[in-house]
Formats: sequence, structure tokens, C-alpha cells
Amino acid sequence: MSIQRFTAAHELGHCLLNHQPSLDDEASILRRMPANFDPGHDYQEVEADAFAVAFLMPKWLLALHMRRQNWTVPDFRRANVIYQFSLRLGVSYEALCWTLVRYRMIAAKQARELLQTKPKALKEALLADHRPTNYRGDVWLLTERDAGALIDGSRNDLFVLKLTEHSNGGYLWNIHQLQESGFAIVSNEIEAIETDSVGDPGIRRVTAMPPEEYRGRLVLDETRPWDHNQSFSRLELDLDLTGPEGEGLSRAERRRLLEAA
Repeated sequence: MSIQRFTAAHELGHCLLNHQPSLDDEASILRRMPANFDPGHDYQEVEADAFAVAFLMPKWLLALHMRRQNWTVPDFRRANVIYQFSLRLGVSYEALCWTLVRYRMIAAKQARELLQTKPKALKEALLADHRPTNYRGDVWLLTERDAGALIDGSRNDLFVLKLTEHSNGGYLWNIHQLQESGFAIVSNEIEAIETDSVGDPGIRRVTAMPPEEYRGRLVLDETRPWDHNQSFSRLELDLDLTGPEGEGLSRAERRRLLEAA
């Protein structure tokens, strides 16, 4: 899906920059992603790529996610942070690494070191003991900091929810709400926290598999089991997991034609 997004932004760049018509085959599209592209003397392609990067990953958008997640530039030494950042931007892990280099937030050497860690290894680490049939989908790590966000993912994605739970006051996250929305619970546990205090909140860690092509609002409440009408906290997310476009007409075009019929 990240390749589809980048390609669409690239073609939009051609249009808005009034370039001469050109035709990209699949091989040239894949070569472009994102650091090894050698355009030769075709400066139209260079400009369109620069437009795509600025369109998909403007500095203000990076700053917005950094504030929301409380990430700072030193956090970009960690591959798992880069991976989760790339999911929220809707771009590939590699594309984000090289964009951070362009914005002088990390050095090229650091980007090459980050790229030694493959996304599959990051997915395996997040999923712990769970082993899906394949790793084509992404693995999202969601916390209360993602409240109100739109999660634009794919049908094969998995979700690890890591939520502060005030069980000392009798409040527990209502995991049944996940199941009622069609999610399958892969694991559900309390993470051990080393603390000297008594009665501190714990961390509820839930790994969930969504129903196929889920699209809608997910609401989770932290309530007392005997009183679901009063929430201590709530997590609301909008999810669109319809995934990348298939061959032929886009979903929007199909809907338009069906409505016209």
C-alpha cells in the first residue's frame, strides 16, 4: 500500500508541475522506492519524487506525530520507533529512514544501520509468541496516545494494544468490545512492571486480529466489570483496513458506477 501511495503522489507531482507525459512500467516504479532510484538525466522524475516526499512526509506532519507520541529525535535511533512512525505516515520503513536523512534528523550512516533491521523482525518482536501464517500485514502498537486517530491499514494487519489499566480501583479494559466488533483476541495479558509503589496502574497488553476489510469506529472503555455505564477512560479509533487497491477500477470508481446503475 505504501508503494501505491508513493506512486499516486509521484504522478500528482507530474500533473501539478506541468511535466511532459511519460509512462512508468512496474519495474521503474519499484526501482524508485525510495533510495536507489537513478533517474539519469530525467529531471522530471527527480522533481516528481521530491514532490511525493514533501506531499506524504511534510515536516509539519512529522512534528505532529512526534508531539502526539512524545517522540524526540534521539528516539529515531530505535528501529521499532521508525517502523511505527512509518505506519502512521502511510509510507515504507525505508522511505521514512531516507526522508529523516533529508531533513537532517538522522545521519546517512544511521539510516543504513536502521535498514539492517528488517520490518519482519520488528513484527516478530511485537507479536512475541504469536506466529501468523504470513508477515505481509503490518503490526500496529497502539496506546492511549493514538486516541482519535485514523488507522489506515490493510486487511492482513494485526494490532497490539498496550493500555494503562487502573485495576487497583477495579477498572479493567472491556475486551468484549473488541470481540463485539469482530476482532479475534490472540493474546490478553497484564505486563509485569517493576515498581516500588503499591497500587500503581498496570499495563494491559492485547494482541488482536481484525475482521477482513474492517472499516468503522472502534471504542474501548475502561470500566468496572459490575458498572459498564461509568468509564474511567476511553479509547476511540477510526479504522480503515480495506487495504491497497486491486487491479482494474478503484473501489471509489466501482461504487460510483454501481450507484449510477
